[in-house]
Amino acid sequence: MDSMKKAGTTLDDIRIHVKMKISALWASLMFCYIYADYFGLYVPGTLQKMLEGKMGPLGPTTQGVLLGTSLMMAIPSIMIFLSLVLKPNLNRWLNIIFGAIYTAIILITMWDWAFYIFFGIIEVLLTGLIAWYAWNWPKQEAT
Repeated sequence: MDSMKKAGTTLDDIRIHVKMKISALWASLMFCYIYADYFGLYVPGTLQKMLEGKMGPLGPTTQGVLLGTSLMMAIPSIMIFLSLVLKPNLNRWLNIIFGAIYTAIILITMWDWAFYIFFGIIEVLLTGLIAWYAWNWPKQEAT
């Protein structure tokens, strides 16, 4: 009988700090990026364009294009860690800024195949939540 729920009781839960929530959102975002890009390899003609040295709408694959794309993907990856270790003020503003920037990037690039739109909607929700949690960062009395 001890294992049965008694009237008026609730399930145990812990309060998760905003830093952990934001870090988990960046990690979730990266998984969506990876899967969307992986599935994108199955779009007819994609592999042929890669073999021809073309990178989607960016045109010819150059060191500059690959470096820029790498930088664009490195920021969310690094934000997983930085969201946990940075001091609150810098942390908050970086997450607001990058959350907004990556929301805009997704909105610009997601309009192609249905699976890109599906992942894009999820990614917009995740980046929106990142910016929202950062904007609404809990305050405490100064000591």
